[in-house]
Amino acid sequence: MPKPIWHTRRTLLLGVSLSAGAGLLGGCATMPSTPADVSQPTEYRLGPGDQLRITVFNEAELTGQFVVGSQGTISYPLVGTVEAAGLTVSEFSEQLQQALSEYIRQPNVSVEVANYRPFFILGEVQRPGTYPYSANLTVLNAVATAGGFTYRANRNRVFIRHANEPDERAYPLTIATPVMPGDTIRIGERLF
Repeated sequence: MPKPIWHTRRTLLLGVSLSAGAGLLGGCATMPSTPADVSQPTEYRLGPGDQLRITVFNEAELTGQFVVGSQGTISYPLVGTVEAAGLTVSEFSEQLQQALSEYIRQPNVSVEVANYRPFFILGEVQRPGTYPYSANLTVLNAVATAGGFTYRANRNRVFIRHANEPDERAYPLTIATPVMPGDTIRIGERLF
């Protein structure tokens, strides 16, 4: 006995809805994820080439801009050589304040990065080279700074060598892939 037409339509609509929902759920389950160290921004660590603006309140002769040298230190009045490489800005500020406390009663120290060390980009970009770093830089921003991709560029994967690391690592090229000061970015060539 044939089923009424309204029953067939309801079954058809229910089937389409269920298959669409399953497709959406299935799509979510198979979405590629980015490595945790790519999507999670890390606190910035100082390194050679960073220019620091140091302010010691009520001490004009101790206030100024200082560059972290190739040994990872700065030369600072009164205290001499101060280690900076590998420290966060707040850790460095505490260390400098502690060193100054031997010479000044309750020094009030403020430290900020005036200029970050540059990043390097090479490979399949229009203008490979060295560029100044800006806060919250991503690989896509770096590529745009370098004039964009060439027509041969692999737009799915990027190779990054972080400062003080011996080897480069491959990362998925997403809008959120971060770049840190001193990084070397390489855009590879696609295979076809």
